[in-house]
Amino acid sequence: MKVARLLICGLSLLVLLGCQSLREQMLAANYPPTFVDGFEDGCSSGRSAAGPLGQFDKDVPRYMAEPLYAQGWEDGFRQCEDVQRIDDWQARREEQWRDDEWRHHVDQAMVKALRR
Repeated sequence: MKVARLLICGLSLLVLLGCQSLREQMLAANYPPTFVDGFEDGCSSGRSAAGPLGQFDKDVPRYMAEPLYAQGWEDGFRQCEDVQRIDDWQARREEQWRDDEWRHHVDQAMVKALRR
């Protein structure tokens, strides 16, 4: 669990570093291009898998033949799936909070109306 959090923090840091794409940032950080290719494919697959209609973007022959691509794909998938699930959970939580606030407002208005 600690490792996953560190990986998510590392990915988030890369994203926050500036205007460079994640690919450019990873290459600038000396990740091998093959790993970066796998990471990008795995990341898009991970985000998609966290949703209702998951699709996978994986170059299977390359995944089977190139260990760096496979490692990048696995890392990207896990990290981006976790980030997407967290984002989705936070969005549902905010929506629930808004619903609860609205219900409270309606209840207060009803109490006020019934007191008259």
